[in-house]
Amino acid sequence: MPEKGIDVLCEDLLKKRETVKQGGGSKAIEKQHEKGKLTARERIEKLLDPGSFVEIDEFVEHRCTLFDLDKRKYLGDGVVTGFGTVDGRLVYVYSQDFTVMGGSLGEMHAKKIWKVQDLALQNGAPIIGINDSGGARIQEGVDALSGYGGIFFRNVKASGVVPQLSVIAGPCAGGAVYSPALTDFVFMVDKVGIMHITGPAVIKAVTGEDVTSEQIGGALTHNQTSGVAHFFASSEDECFTQVRTLLSYLPNNNVEEPPVIDTGDDPYRGDVSLREIVPTNPNKSYRVHDVITRVVDSGIFFEVQPLYARNMVTGFARLGGRVIGIIANQAAHLAGCLDIDASDKASRFIRFCDAFNIPIVTFVDVPGYLPGTAQEYGGIIRHGAKMLYAYSEATAPKITVILRKAYGGAYLGMCSKDLGADVVLAWPQAEIAVMGAEGAANIIFRKEIEEAEDKEAALKQKIEEYREAFANPYIAASRGFVDRVILPEETRGAIYQALLLNEGKREQRPKRKHGIIPN
Repeated sequence: MPEKGIDVLCEDLLKKRETVKQGGGSKAIEKQHEKGKLTARERIEKLLDPGSFVEIDEFVEHRCTLFDLDKRKYLGDGVVTGFGTVDGRLVYVYSQDFTVMGGSLGEMHAKKIWKVQDLALQNGAPIIGINDSGGARIQEGVDALSGYGGIFFRNVKASGVVPQLSVIAGPCAGGAVYSPALTDFVFMVDKVGIMHITGPAVIKAVTGEDVTSEQIGGALTHNQTSGVAHFFASSEDECFTQVRTLLSYLPNNNVEEPPVIDTGDDPYRGDVSLREIVPTNPNKSYRVHDVITRVVDSGIFFEVQPLYARNMVTGFARLGGRVIGIIANQAAHLAGCLDIDASDKASRFIRFCDAFNIPIVTFVDVPGYLPGTAQEYGGIIRHGAKMLYAYSEATAPKITVILRKAYGGAYLGMCSKDLGADVVLAWPQAEIAVMGAEGAANIIFRKEIEEAEDKEAALKQKIEEYREAFANPYIAASRGFVDRVILPEETRGAIYQALLLNEGKREQRPKRKHGIIPN
């Protein structure tokens, strides 16, 4: 056999590269496009900076010989893996290729994902997984299951060390859903991404319920009802823009600080319109977003889980160019009460911010915990305790701004001084008390009210007495529970000063393997 020259060998390599790019072939790619879906490689191109992607393991093949699988081999084995940049910063990525055996996961497919997970952890860079798969490759049996197990193990190992993002841009069912659930943020594309443990057919057979995949596992379901997902996108283009935006707020890893940029917005800028947004009447509603957008740089607030547990607002912003994580009660929904879903949403976000050195700014206007049997039976005690745990555990700078109501245990749960708040600010209308003035007056002055000739007038008088004596920020300030009472328009500058004050914060905790968070 004649020896091949270098030019021939190079030509062979180029042909193999072309074969790799074709995935499952032109017909399979066409079918993918007909479904309104991008291919694995097109998705990576949308996500990363142009020309930055470097593929690894492009010639990997499965080695299963059962069920004639040895006659069905594709270079790359159904997943594209590698690294590139987003806004010039290193990220690792894998993108499942549905054109190759439905993107099914087998031994070698999984090992490719393992490799980029390991590289991301070793090199301290975020990892993004784009999921579009029919699930485990049944022909490979336990090898496929092992593949998922190895992915889960690496998800947990990297948790809190490097940011992990999951994009659901196709089916993701059975055991496959647990890797996204173990990552930090889940993005879903409407009418394209599907996540569920069991499909409609199994549910129908077992429970008799007649549902569709979209109803049990669609993007709206998981963003609005289950809370599994964090971002809802109407298109893949919008989804990848969301991913890039989120990454702009995050450090590469847990030993780096979030990126600081010059937004050109004066950190001491005041906004007198804040005086008009939050009513002094504790029973009147308003949108806390109107406060947040006036306080943060350029009015830009990147909300996380905007459709889920809307009584609690979470998200990222910048103040003086510095990244902050924001937690806020939403008075316009359930009066801003804490409930099971809001507690879960906030506690997870708090822990993420703390893991990646992002200062936590909490805007408080909370009347208490949502009452009712549904909440009690659902475990509001243990879910509410998660917030207490998350705030108490966090060592990142914690700045609390009490806008209006801060009652009872919910006051503590929204990062009071006792839970480790570094700086507590309060607006003049802030009411910090065990409960609202109406409830307190009915208890404290019950006898006087009952004995009064005009009970209604007596109750009103006692309410005002209580409010004057206790429902204001000055009693708490006199005890040191509030560091500063500020004008609403001073909020932005005061938070910025608090950020500067705590920029070098270091806090030592007792050595332990890990705490036991309430479940």
